[in-house]
Amino acid sequence: MPIEVWAPKAEHVEIEWSVPESTNRSLGVQPADGAGVPESTNRSLGVQPRRESMTALGDGWWRWDGPSTASESEGTPTASDLVLDYAFVLDGAEPPVPDPRSAWQPHGVHAPSRTFDPATLTWTDGDWRGPRDGQGVLGGVVYELHIGTFTARGTFDAAIERLDHLVDLGVDVVNVMPIAAFDGRWGWGYDGVGLYAVHDPYGGPAAFARFVDACHARGLGVCLDVVHNHLGASGNYLARFGPYFTTAHSTPWGPAVNLDQDHADHVRGFIVDNALRWLRDFHVDALRLDAVHELRDASPRHLLADLSDAVAALAEHLARPLDLIAESDLNDVDMITPTAQGGRGMSAQWDDDIHHALHVTLTGESHGYYTDFAGGAGRDEAGPLAVLAKVLTCGFLHDGSHSSFRGRPWGQPVDTEHVDARRLLGYLQTHDQVGNRMTGDRISAVVPPGLQAAGAALYLLAPTTPMIFMGEEWGASTPWQYFTSFTDEALADAVRAGRRAEFASHGWSTADVPDPQSPATREASVLAWGEVDEAGHRRLLDWYRACIALRRRVIGAGPTRLADVRVDVDEAARTVVTLHAPAGRTASAVVLNLADDPADVPLPRSGGRVALAWDPEGTTLTTDAVRLPGGSAAVVLW
Repeated sequence: MPIEVWAPKAEHVEIEWSVPESTNRSLGVQPADGAGVPESTNRSLGVQPRRESMTALGDGWWRWDGPSTASESEGTPTASDLVLDYAFVLDGAEPPVPDPRSAWQPHGVHAPSRTFDPATLTWTDGDWRGPRDGQGVLGGVVYELHIGTFTARGTFDAAIERLDHLVDLGVDVVNVMPIAAFDGRWGWGYDGVGLYAVHDPYGGPAAFARFVDACHARGLGVCLDVVHNHLGASGNYLARFGPYFTTAHSTPWGPAVNLDQDHADHVRGFIVDNALRWLRDFHVDALRLDAVHELRDASPRHLLADLSDAVAALAEHLARPLDLIAESDLNDVDMITPTAQGGRGMSAQWDDDIHHALHVTLTGESHGYYTDFAGGAGRDEAGPLAVLAKVLTCGFLHDGSHSSFRGRPWGQPVDTEHVDARRLLGYLQTHDQVGNRMTGDRISAVVPPGLQAAGAALYLLAPTTPMIFMGEEWGASTPWQYFTSFTDEALADAVRAGRRAEFASHGWSTADVPDPQSPATREASVLAWGEVDEAGHRRLLDWYRACIALRRRVIGAGPTRLADVRVDVDEAARTVVTLHAPAGRTASAVVLNLADDPADVPLPRSGGRVALAWDPEGTTLTTDAVRLPGGSAAVVLW
């Protein structure tokens, strides 16, 4: 069991290792009641730690091949036979620090790492061809969930028990929010510091493998959210090892990850290897790359292009599709342009403009970055419905036009004739757009169910790839708030103060801001699964399920085009008709009446039939119009 580490700044590196008290346990198994992590992973180290020098390999790398002969003679089995806890001592500095490539941190992110061999995992997905029987993520229905709040227990094993709900809903791919090890029991996961380690309170690496295997057994693909643009503030020891960060660029979190300065090749390799590991060793089908616009890289070839090519090579080797989905606010089509054409090669990217246009249309909110999405004020679009029409037909609102939020022109136009519309992810909610609201209130807390149903129909039946945020499908009453559980009290206080200051600047009372460190904040954010069978929630759930089933019928598989979409709006009457009419296929129109009173909404074609209606009894189809109740939606097919 050789262990290697890159530490170019060190003159001498030692490894401090020990054998855990229980080495024959079932790794990562949760207790029967699901209350916490396995007992064996919380015990103190069972053998007095020993230190041995590591061998310099050159180019900053160090290696240890296992316990020395002297150790073995004292009766300790060889490392190849054992699970070990270990940490590194760099030039004698205390305390020892965990492995930057640690697979497991059962004692927390400040404590020794634990070895984990993925070859010990048991898989039953040998026939798995990838999401949607080998088609990949594009065009499938994605479902974003957070392991820590998807269930009350907040573990992978508990989440497995709810996967059948997703199958029944019609989900194709489960997008799991970050699971990299972070400080504390609970958190969003975007402050991870052990980027190779599976957060132990969720169950550790073996439990994550069980989760992926269970998803595949149900026909569900798995997309894992990974964060490579920064590390959290607590437990980040990378700078002790080498130049993982650089002040040549800055990010909202401080110095940027070093992608283009001295030793950047090793840092780039650290990131690429991390991505490949999830796809190869844990059978993950796709990665969602967090905030790629903060990967500051002035190299001749961007890290993302290198990553894309490496993933494509692995996909060919594994004979199944592997996708990369970028979160990017650049509105730059280079992101989804193949590397062979000079692009960065991402399979798809999140499209916040779709969310913003839907949100402003449904709620009327128009502050901050929503301002431009209300239209008017010198924009070509007279109002929010005109903005919505542009986004649904062009992909972006900011496609080179002026962004008042950024104070300059922003984005690039999408070639609506030739760019596959499935490369843009559309959504009504995400963890960011809910959780970054002061009280974490969902769209279902802001608008009546009929308006949420209308917004859902627009993005679920669009040619883009749709994504649902957990609980959205039944109008969950629980908020999704920002929560942490840092063990560093100074950091915890700083987070509290920062959160309060942020919302106080918008005129909110600091007393109304939930305390991120309070266990009650996380508990309030846990989905209440009992709601699913309640009448009001069930109606919305049935609507989502029906829209997804209809999507499969009318959109099917294969590339789609925004050029096949036509949107007619009436700002005064508050009506919207979105027609998707690809050549040679069934044409469908999502028809909305967003006003309070009933309205006759003209159709772009005569004839047709109503395939779905939020209020079937109040919906009437005439030759060239649909009469809809207020705050309602219908879908017409030709």
